[in-house]
Formats: sequence, structure tokens, C-alpha cells
Amino acid sequence: MQYFFFFQIKNTSFASVSESLLADISSIIESVECIQAEQENFVELGCYLYRVFPAIMELQFSENPPKNTKVIVESLSMNVNLVKDLVGECHKENHPVSDAELVQIIAELVRVIKDIGECLCLIPSTTFGGQKYVETAVWSLSDELQNVHFEFKQPIESQMSYAMQIPSSQMLPLPEESDLYPVDDEVLVPTESSQVLSMPCPVDFIKSTNQRSQQQHENVDKSLVILPHVAHYIEPLYNTFFCPLTKQVMDDPVTIENGVTYERKVITEWFETFSHQDNIVCPTTGMKLKSRVLSANVALRTTIEEWKERTEVARIKVARTALSLACSDSMILEAIRDLQHICKRRRNNKVLVVSVGILPLLIRLLGYKDRDVRCEVLELLRQLMEEDDEGKEMIANIMDISAMIELMSSSHQEIRHASLLFLVELSRSQALGEKIGSATGAILMLIRVKFNHHVDSFAAEKADEILKNLERFPDNIKQMAENGFLDPLLNHLTEGSEEVQMEMTSYLGELILCNDSKAYVAEKASTGIIKMVQSGNTVFRNAAFKALSQISSHQPNGKILVEAGILNIMAEMMFTRRIYDELMDSKKEAAAILANFLESGVEHDSIKANTHGRRLSSDYAVYNIIHMLKNSTPEELNINLIRILLCLTKSPRSMDTIVSVVNETEASYTLIELINNPHEQLGVAVIKLLILLAPHVGNTLVERLCKTRGQPQSLMECPSGTNHITEKQALSAGFLAKLPQQNLTLNLALLNNNVVPTILEIIFLIQRNGTRTSRHATVYLEGLVGILVRFTTTLYEPQMLFLARTHNLTSVFTELLIKTSSDEVQRLSAIGLENLSLESINLSRPPQIKKTGSKKLFRLPNLLSSRSVKTRKMPVLCPVHRGACSSETTFCLIDAKAVERLLVCLGHENYEVVEASMAAICTLLDDKVDVDASVSLLSEINAIQYVLKVVKEHKQEGLWQKSFWMIEKFLARGGNKSVSDISQDRQLPASLISAFHNGNDSMKQMAEKILRHLNRMPTPSATYYSM
Repeated sequence: MQYFFFFQIKNTSFASVSESLLADISSIIESVECIQAEQENFVELGCYLYRVFPAIMELQFSENPPKNTKVIVESLSMNVNLVKDLVGECHKENHPVSDAELVQIIAELVRVIKDIGECLCLIPSTTFGGQKYVETAVWSLSDELQNVHFEFKQPIESQMSYAMQIPSSQMLPLPEESDLYPVDDEVLVPTESSQVLSMPCPVDFIKSTNQRSQQQHENVDKSLVILPHVAHYIEPLYNTFFCPLTKQVMDDPVTIENGVTYERKVITEWFETFSHQDNIVCPTTGMKLKSRVLSANVALRTTIEEWKERTEVARIKVARTALSLACSDSMILEAIRDLQHICKRRRNNKVLVVSVGILPLLIRLLGYKDRDVRCEVLELLRQLMEEDDEGKEMIANIMDISAMIELMSSSHQEIRHASLLFLVELSRSQALGEKIGSATGAILMLIRVKFNHHVDSFAAEKADEILKNLERFPDNIKQMAENGFLDPLLNHLTEGSEEVQMEMTSYLGELILCNDSKAYVAEKASTGIIKMVQSGNTVFRNAAFKALSQISSHQPNGKILVEAGILNIMAEMMFTRRIYDELMDSKKEAAAILANFLESGVEHDSIKANTHGRRLSSDYAVYNIIHMLKNSTPEELNINLIRILLCLTKSPRSMDTIVSVVNETEASYTLIELINNPHEQLGVAVIKLLILLAPHVGNTLVERLCKTRGQPQSLMECPSGTNHITEKQALSAGFLAKLPQQNLTLNLALLNNNVVPTILEIIFLIQRNGTRTSRHATVYLEGLVGILVRFTTTLYEPQMLFLARTHNLTSVFTELLIKTSSDEVQRLSAIGLENLSLESINLSRPPQIKKTGSKKLFRLPNLLSSRSVKTRKMPVLCPVHRGACSSETTFCLIDAKAVERLLVCLGHENYEVVEASMAAICTLLDDKVDVDASVSLLSEINAIQYVLKVVKEHKQEGLWQKSFWMIEKFLARGGNKSVSDISQDRQLPASLISAFHNGNDSMKQMAEKILRHLNRMPTPSATYYSM
């Protein structure tokens, strides 16, 4: 389809003057309808000005504007301004118009109207572009204006009054238009057999406009509401166009026997009212008819059609001007609805509407304040592009689709529906689907509307239709999937062509899906994707692998995929096919999928590693995994292999297999070397595996670690700050802490790298800044404290002893008991204090006065030290250790004031913390120390009550054993007070009896002793034994 622009504004200044001129005329017409005196003359003035409207539009939009356009427009503007001023004289409330003044005003108006007629006759014929009827109409109007005459018909009051409505009795009827065609085109209608209908009267239009003005109470140009009907004054109606019965212009005129013409449908219905042929009469003349034959009046029908076409062209131009002025809501609505009617009548009218430049005006009106205007604009735009792809493209090119999406989200139902209907039509274009989909938020909003069926069922239905139209484009399908609407992608994946299936599967592998979406995909498409994995097409298989890798990462999907038979296929991909036979990516994805399943809790013993029945937990599978770790290069594959091994360690049987393989092969070297891999995630996965293996092959790992270049110092990489602690740094510290603590080789290696000052500094920073600065801070802190505990297990080594004394580890652990939120840190600190306290009896010596002292290598921060170096006390004689003791040199818990803090930890909820704290306290009741002094000291701080509370709140066998051991010491050495405190505890006997019946041999013996102390069991008689 080609669009021809019938006019173009060649001079913007002329255009602005013309539009201003039209606006002034509208203002004058609105003013004259309110004048009561000489109303007929003023109304006739308004009618003349109305008829000038089309002439101005022809001049403005002509393809061949005359050279004197500027002169004509300026002359018309000057005269219209004079009319405006003269009419304004009649509206001065503070200066009533006398009869003489009114006569003078009307006479002046007549002169101005004649001048306007002279201006119109200056328009040359070339302006009308060969449209003879327009030329005739304009010149006829010019002659009529030049011969105008107003009669002063009645006296008026000196004071002018205003009325909001014009009585119909005062309206002057407009004379019928005479035929404007040449003689050979004249239509002769006998007056005696026709009913002549008067043309639409401008006075009626003004009256209806005035009534709307009263209803709306708006101070705008209401008169322009009837602008579309001005076209009738350019192309007059003829009596022969009207059906005598309907009084409407005929669409299909037919002539009956007596020569009278009617509308076919109407006369047919008239004939059907007669049951007998002889009774039929002409409805107009009453003449009896002998025949029902209807003869098509082709000439008249052709004339009417031509008239309609010419009239519609004029109406389109009038509507364009009305939309351009946009003076009132009612005027805009009238123009839009008239254009809708015109577009419905003929397809070619749509071309005309587009060609005169109405589209940009309509697009601009989409942002109009009135909802009705926006709705009607959307409907008109939909009509213009209906069944016309080129029209759709033209509209889409000049409008912003995002604005339409905003309208679709409107809170007003009418606008939502209109915008959706528009988008439905627009989306039917093959060329525009992609553009609609690419608009920001378009697909997301359509999906939201589609699934809000309970809110607006009509909108949901239309949104669904639009989305189906957009499915023709793969990018739109991908966007739908990204926004949670997966059905189109899955439908094309399972039902599309081979090429489409591959494309959709590739999209699925690339999408980042939420867990709910992964579950939906697994349910709907897992079978089809698995078939693609088994396909001989490498591209197909890789795409399917990626998709399966993603949906299998959601653990609840494991059951669905296992039932589809995916596990054995993945195992075959890993273990049966060789690397050089298969793309490495397939093995990588197969390992990822298998790891996902194992992490979801699938029983690995049910997975076959090959066709010979070997299971995934067998030596065969583990050896193959270790072999692939050693020989493969892609980090992603190694990560997934480590993930599989991590899952296998959860089973004792599988763990034994892995431990056996690691001990027998060089797998430990491979794992240690992978720690320093640049790929952070791989390093993290390997360290997690090594931590699990440490209790089983710890000494082997230490040996391999110390023989690897750059180790173990690389595991002690310091973070740049406490808020930049990485997972790998935290796990590395934990790995060093988990390795056998009494391994002197590793402890000396760490000591030689001078890690302790760094560890203490980092602990101080974490304690000061808190663990919330990094999500890995707590794990890192626990690992660092665990490394410090390592050194307390090998104090027999002079270097370790010197280290513990130099950095006052007793005070460090004492502070950490309380100033931490981590249970593991408290537990480790208590273990460290226990190890240190066990050495106190060996280090305690009679006091000696030293003349000089060694220079300290490191001064502990105040947070971790109970006293400063400068204020250090001289060693005093310790009653428990029978020698000179201090927390720094002999690691004395009493001097470090650690006992009170250990007793507080006995009230901890975590039994491991309680057990470690009690073990540290028990070192003060060992047979090597002065137990009496120790019991006396503990009694002063009421330690027995803490122990009794432990028995009451915890049931673990290890805790009861230590508690009973301490209670027995207090009963034997604590005197009457201790016996009284213990006897008063009502729950202790029940716990003792339970241990006596159900505990191990050691617990039974301790329970028996305590019960005898409490006189709950008989004491054996010496006489009885002698007998």
C-alpha cells in the first residue's frame, strides 16, 4: 500500500496564523450564541463564519498553495479580528449597547462579511487541485458573502442580556443549497412525488453545543464539537439522495414500477406487508402497483457514492483540524468518532486518514488527560491498522510501544481493554512481534495480566492472545521464560522442529531459573531432554546437558529425574566413555548432574558405574574419579568430581574406599596440589574434602603437605581486612586446625613461618570489629584458634614451650573463653587451657630471683592479655602446684584467673563446651597436684554447685564421668561443708542410681563410691571380710 500526502504545510508561520484564525472564529461563534438582542442576525453571522472554516482549511493544506496565500490569510485574519471586536462590544456589562449603537455594529459586521467574501474570491482555481466541487462551493460562498444583508428587525432594550440557550422560535432556517454541478450532472426531481429534506442546520449545531457547555461548565471552545459536520457545507446534499420513507441518504437505491426510488431494504419490507399482489401500493403516491420488481438505480447509487467519497475527504480534513486545535474534550471525541465511522465505511478511507497526517496527532492524544479520548484514540488506531501490515508498521514506527505498555497497566478497565485490543492487532504483524517483545517490561506486564484472570478475565484472555502471537520469535520466548512463563519454551522444546528444539534447549541451559521454575521444567520436559542427551547429535547433547545441569541443581527434582532414568546415563557418560571418544564438556556436565543428584540425597549405592554392575561407591568408580582428577584440565570437571567425592564421604563404606585409595595411590599429592589452583571454587572444594579426610589420613596429608612447595604457608594467606575474609582463607585455617594436632612436623613448619604473631593480630581485629563484618569471619576465627591449640599439644618441644610463654597463650585462651560468640572457639580455648594446665606441675619450681630478663618478641594486645608486661607480677608460691607459678611461665590457671571463667562455661548449653571446660578444671584435681589445696580453693568459689548443675542438665556419659569424678574428690577431701552441699542436692541420687545401673564399669564404680559417701549404700564390714 502506498500513502499519498494530499497536502503539506510549506510555511509554518502560515500554519500558525491559520490555526489561530480558526480558533478565533470558534470563539466568535460561541459568543454570538449568547446574544439575545437581534439574535437571528447574530446567529446568521455565526453560520457564515462556520462556512468559512473549510475554505481556510483548503487554503492551508493545499498541495498547490497560491503565491498570494499570505495576503489572503492576513486579510481574513484582520477581518475576523474586526468581527471579534464588534461582537465583543455587545458583551460589555458595564456599558449597555443602545439601539443606535447596535444598528451601527450590525452595519459594520455586514461590511466586514463582504470583505471576507472578497478575500475568498482571490483564491485561484489551481489551489483546489482539480476538485471542481470544492472550487464551486468556495466561489458560491464568496458571492453569497459579498451580497449579504442583515435587516434590523425589532427594537431592543438598552441593556443587553445573556442566555445560555437559544429558543428554537428565534432560529433562522438555513436555505437549501442549490445544485452546484454543471447542467449535464443535474438531478431533476419532481417536487410533487418527493419529500424534500432540509440540510443540517448550523443553528441547531450551535444550540446543541451550548447545551453541552452548560452541562460541563468549562470555559473552552465548545462550538467546535460539531466541526466534522462542517463538511456538509462544502458538498451540499440533494433531495434525490434521500429515501422518501427513511428520510436518510440511500445506500442501495432501487426504482419501483411507478418511477419512485427507495432504499432497497425498506421498500422490500414494505412489499412484504402485503399478502396479495393486487393490494400493493406505492408508499409515497398511494398508486397501485402491478409488480414487485425492483430496478437498481445505478446512476443515482454511483452519484451518492461519489458524493459520500467527496464528503468523507472533506470530513477527514475537518477532523484533522479539530484534532490539531484540540480545544475541548467533546470536540476531540466528535472528530475521532467521525473518523471511526469513516474508516468503517471504506477501506480506502483509512489510507486517506493516514495520508493527511492524522497519525502523529492521534499518538500525541494517547497522553491526553481525558480517559474517553484515550480509549477512542486506541480504537481508531486499531481500526487503521486492522488487516493492514503496512499500516501496523507505520503506526509502530511513530509511537513508543512502552507508552502502550503503561496504558495496559492503567487502573481504568476501559483503557486497559482498549490498549490490549490495540496490542492484539499490532502483534498479528510478523514484522512487529519482535519490536513489541523488546519494549521494556512489555512481556513481564503481559504475563502479569495473563495470570490475573480472577481480576479481569477479558484482559487476561487478550494478554494470552498477544503472548501467543509473540511466540513466533525465539527472543520473545526466552524473555517469557526469564519472566517466569515457561510454557512457550517447553512447548517448542517438546513439539517444535529439530532446529527449534535445539534452540529452546540451548536457551533453557542459559537461563537462570528460580527453584520453582526448575521444578516445573523437570516435571514437563525432563523426558524430552534426556532423549536429547542420548542423541547422536553432539550439539543437541551439549545443549541438553546444560539444561539438565541447571534443573538438577534443585534438589527436589532428583526424584523426578531419577524416575526418568537419568542416573545410569550420567554414570555411563563419566566412566564408560573415554575422554578422547567424548567431548570433555559432556563429561563435565555429566559430573555436574551426577553431583547434583548425590547432593539431593539420592542413594549412591543404587547408581551403576558401568555395565558390569560396579556401583558408584566401588573401588572402580573411586579410582576412576581420582584418575580423572589427576589427568583432566577443565577446572569445572574437577570441581564436579570433588563434589561427587564429598557426597561419597557421607557413607562410612564409601569413606573407607576413598581413604584406601588415597593411602594406596598418589591421590593425596593430587589433592594437595589442587589447593593452590587459581580457580577459587576448585580450591574451596578440595579443602572441604581434605578436612573430611583429615581424621582418617591426617598424618599422610601432613607428610604430603610439608613436602609440597609453598606449603603450609600458602594456607595462612592473610586477608586484607576482616571484611575481606574469603571462604578459602577460612577453610584453609580450619584444615590446618583439623590435621593431627600432635604432629610435630607440621607444628614446627608453622612455627618456622612465624605464623603466631599474625594469628594473634587477626584474632584481635576480629574480636574488635565483630564477626558480622564477613560471613566467613566466624569460621576463620575458629580455624585460627584451632591452630593455636596445636602448639599446646607439643609443649615437650622446647621451641613450642618458648612460643607458649612468649605469647602468653594462657591469657589468650582465658580471654577467648568469654569474649566470643562462637561455641567452637570456647571449646578450643578450654582444650588449650587443659593442655597448658597439664604442664603446670612440671614447670612449677621454687621461686628464684632473676637479675635480667629476656626481651619479649611480641607484646599481646590488651584485649587478649590480662595484664601488661610492664606491670607483670613476680612469681608467687602456688598452693596447688607447690611452687612459683604464673600464667605466663607455668601456665597456671589460678594465676590467670581462668578457673572462674571455666566454671561459667559449665553453664553453657553446648555439652562439648561444658565437657572441655570441665576437663580443664579437672587438671587442678590431678593426683600430681595438692588436691586438698585445690578442693579448698574450688570450694571457696562454690565450684561444686556448677558441677551438680551439669549432672542435672546434661546426660552425656563423658560429662557424667568427669562430674562424678570431681564430686568424689570433693566428698573425700572437701570436709563437712562439701558433704553437706552435695547431700542437699535432691536430683543427684537419682542420677547416681541411673549410672550405677546403666553406666560402664568406671561410672558404676564412681557412682557406688558416691552413694556410700551419701549413706545410700552399705559399707562392707572389715569383720565380714576377715571372716
